[in-house]
Amino acid sequence: MASGVPSNVHVSKHPCLRAKLSQLRSKSTNARETKSLVHDIALLLGTEALSDLPLETAGTDESPIGYEYSYESIDCTKITLVPILRSGLGMVEAIQSILPDPVSIHHLGLFREKLSLQPVEYYNNLPQSETSAAKLAIIVDPIIATGQTAVAAIQSLKDWGVEKIIVLGVLGAVPGVTRAAEEWPEGTQVWVGGIDEELTDRGMIKPGLGDIGDRLFLTIGK
Repeated sequence: MASGVPSNVHVSKHPCLRAKLSQLRSKSTNARETKSLVHDIALLLGTEALSDLPLETAGTDESPIGYEYSYESIDCTKITLVPILRSGLGMVEAIQSILPDPVSIHHLGLFREKLSLQPVEYYNNLPQSETSAAKLAIIVDPIIATGQTAVAAIQSLKDWGVEKIIVLGVLGAVPGVTRAAEEWPEGTQVWVGGIDEELTDRGMIKPGLGDIGDRLFLTIGK
């Protein structure tokens, strides 16, 4: 694991996740396997990252053999899931399956301009009213490389009025996770399945996973 990252960056130590990450890194992993591995890693990572969600008692219910028990649940009405298009879509189903009730999904379309590596927003369906802002926003994006895309997403959600942000990434690079974590440190936690030290001159994580969006959607060579 890399050293020197901010304290609000968390790198999974789960052995099953780390083994699946090694499988995902391989150039021989096909699109169907890539989709499955991204889902599984997101499931394991999300379970870790959401382990401190507040649990509340919502009355009582009755078991099939007639005994009363306290009904515990999580208020999902103030949680929203924010996938970064395209590749963030590969993590959505896993996080939905962890939560006990449906949550809203607000998509952000961001891409890195090839020369400057700066994020360009092309789609944003966040509500305009602050009164409808979620308390917790969960950003899902498999790769946190330069961190510029994550920073732009954090800025948009902070402007919307969220109280807390959790950023979930399959793999991050030290420069990127540091930049994301430092954008709004008091309100943001960054969770990644693994972390690499370096970026290439094209802003790709090294050794990394390649372009995970292209691998998920078979658009390599576009």
